[in-house]
Amino acid sequence: MLSTLIAKKVTEAAQSLFEEWEADRSMLNAIQIEQPANLEYGDYSSNIAMQLAKILRKPPLQIAELLKAKIAQQGYIDSLLSRIEIVTPGFLNLYINWDEWASREFELPECPLEKVIIEHTSINPNKSAHIGHLRNSCIGDTLVRLLRRVGYDVEVHNYIDDLGNQLADTVVGLLNIPLSSGHGRFGDYCWDLYAATNKKYAGDSKLLEKRTEALHVLEKGGSNVSWIGMLAAERIVREHVEDMNEFGIEYDLLVWESNIVREGFWSSAFKLLQQTSLFYRETEGKLAGCWVLKQAGEVRAIASSQQDTADHTMDKVLVRSNGILTYTAKDIAYHLWKYGLLDKDFSYQPFAGDLWTTASKGTDRSFGQADLVINVIDHRQEYPQNMVKQSLQALGYVKEAEKLQHVSYGIVSLSPSAAGELGIDISVGKSSYAMSGRLGIGIKVSEFIDMMERTIENRRSNSNGLASRVIATAAIRYYLLRFSLQTEVVFDLQQATEISGNTGVYLLYAYARACSVLNKAQNDNIILVKPDKIAAMEPAEYALIRHISTWLDTLYTASKELTPSSVCNYAHQLATLFNNFYSACPILKSEGEIQQFRIWLTAKFKDTLGDALQVLGLPAPERM
Repeated sequence: MLSTLIAKKVTEAAQSLFEEWEADRSMLNAIQIEQPANLEYGDYSSNIAMQLAKILRKPPLQIAELLKAKIAQQGYIDSLLSRIEIVTPGFLNLYINWDEWASREFELPECPLEKVIIEHTSINPNKSAHIGHLRNSCIGDTLVRLLRRVGYDVEVHNYIDDLGNQLADTVVGLLNIPLSSGHGRFGDYCWDLYAATNKKYAGDSKLLEKRTEALHVLEKGGSNVSWIGMLAAERIVREHVEDMNEFGIEYDLLVWESNIVREGFWSSAFKLLQQTSLFYRETEGKLAGCWVLKQAGEVRAIASSQQDTADHTMDKVLVRSNGILTYTAKDIAYHLWKYGLLDKDFSYQPFAGDLWTTASKGTDRSFGQADLVINVIDHRQEYPQNMVKQSLQALGYVKEAEKLQHVSYGIVSLSPSAAGELGIDISVGKSSYAMSGRLGIGIKVSEFIDMMERTIENRRSNSNGLASRVIATAAIRYYLLRFSLQTEVVFDLQQATEISGNTGVYLLYAYARACSVLNKAQNDNIILVKPDKIAAMEPAEYALIRHISTWLDTLYTASKELTPSSVCNYAHQLATLFNNFYSACPILKSEGEIQQFRIWLTAKFKDTLGDALQVLGLPAPERM
């Protein structure tokens, strides 16, 4: 990678200065270089001379001159630099030798031989998925693609909470509340049924008691009610998988919470936890009879900053006094299995295509045994995630706890206009409105795809290229990915259905345009070759090649920081620079070496954007 190589060589030059002046090398921090926004300031720039001036007690300009000389002695970083300029008060501006760069093949650093389990989606199997769920899935799937691209062995899990309150509510509704409708999908029917059940709870205490009964029965299994719950959950999960498949989102394994409980995984985890002093049964107070995990200081601080609920107490309840397990208890057992720390394994059965599912009976498969675990869960679950980490620490699995990462993200809410279209009272004038499954408020994934497909179809003058539905899913996926993770996405139908500007459709058009240019060049018998020498470039050419050169650095950084939005930002800027280049610099109408260079640069753009589109899970169409 270019920037990494340059930073390494600048660091070596600085280390040499420290040795010559017998300075303390421990005071030399990692040297950062950056790509200036202004092209006149070089391809890369560093203020290292100003940083070292205080340590070495020399003027920054003198240090900069010495660093420049040492880099020159190294052969200008294997000829990759054409020159270095020093700017007051001591900036090093470095300029790339583009002839040398074009002749090289750069690679990513060697990836650790680690197996990564990424868990994402994990929607309650009680109704259809909505756009908030989809943001989770798009983030998770992009992280899968990103880590696989840089070389990790990645296994993808979708955890199915088929023993929780939400499914219990749907089961109560199926057994007790008549609902007639013309729904085409079972999940859509349960969407309305779930809302109707929760509405009726408010005035019917006996119906609410049936939820507790259903929870017990679902956990125990083997009865009429538990079979109804299992069948309903499986049907809904199949619809969830179908929805996600439309976005190119796939999984390796479905892990069912009921298997964790019924196949004895929690029992094994319980025995391990009993060996720690932090896990005990409370004998007095409001938690009397509950098994709780006492919190350490860091987790206690997180808990105290959140609203106190039945599941968010200063000592985390893992088993309630009535014997019902909390979500966190089952999650602890699941994570012990993820790392191969339990003396148990699931049985497995095929679910759909290459997707497998845990089962009470089945075959052996090689799942789990992770070195690194990444969970994609919204920011509201920070506390339970930290409790899982603490349980690993309490059991002595410190390395595994350190290798457990929670990728947190902001929720998706509705803009006032979107909320108004769904019939929500917006007279209070809030800037956003939360979706609520209990109230039946939200935009279903399947309905939104249909809506976006119609929008795309109505705006197209020619529909002979990529199918409108494929364009629609690409547009939705990019819309949910381009926001930074911690940003709350205020979902607006008008904004989400735009196809110009910073959108997925804009990227697809840029890629298709490059393909069109290259296809025309091929038809005109113009041979694509690397230029022997890159002449003085036009500003649009220079800006484009400069941005292309940073792709591997962007990719590597995104894989370390787990930030899909940085790939979106890179791809959008890349497409914008190519379109500027396309407008400012005739490609096929140019001649000689200029034409050769521009066709080659178009091919470099196509390959780079195609790589980014693959990571983002978007199609790379030859025509739109």
